[in-house]
Amino acid sequence: MADQTALSPALLEYARSVSLRDDALLRELYELTARLPGGRAMQIMPEEAQFLALLVRLTGARKVLEIGTFTGYSTLCVARALPPGGRLVTCDISDKWPGVGAPFWERAQVADRIELCVGDAVETLAGLRAAGGDGTFDLVFVDADKTGYPHYYEEALALVRPGGLIAVDNTLFFGRVADPECRDPDTEAVRALNERLRDDARVDISLLTVADGITLARKRE
Repeated sequence: MADQTALSPALLEYARSVSLRDDALLRELYELTARLPGGRAMQIMPEEAQFLALLVRLTGARKVLEIGTFTGYSTLCVARALPPGGRLVTCDISDKWPGVGAPFWERAQVADRIELCVGDAVETLAGLRAAGGDGTFDLVFVDADKTGYPHYYEEALALVRPGGLIAVDNTLFFGRVADPECRDPDTEAVRALNERLRDDARVDISLLTVADGITLARKRE
């Protein structure tokens, strides 16, 4: 059995050259985000956003929840993948960074599929649940503040339907999760979630060692 292939910059570039299907609009938003403070570290890789869009189509998702919008690159990719009548609820702590992406949603003619919820994600998720949202989402993507990950996962598990999918980004967290010397709150929170996911009989899981790690958790029926 072959070992995991190490992705050199040349090999990563090759993989993108034969699989990435971005376009001028996506590249414009990506490059704009990269120029923002912390933009390169915080924005999703284009191939991962494309993977999310593929998951939307594979699962037939019509209602998607995104916890953490930033400038809305993944928001745009997911919204484009939704079928007619599909809906994406995306939430962020402020409207500053989503405001960067909103004009791109308009230009792509998918803004009518997107509902932006601004405020503390804990309150936003509680509001969705109070409004009868439990079990109504087909797919949930978690990519927000890492200390909130354990809580966001539990809320996502309640909100997603049986058989639905939760995708959690950054579960390898720059490699820090494997370094016992890293004890900062963000790393500890990601570690705690990874261990919870491993032992959670409510879901089927797979941690994909791509990008910064993305864990897929399917809610058992």
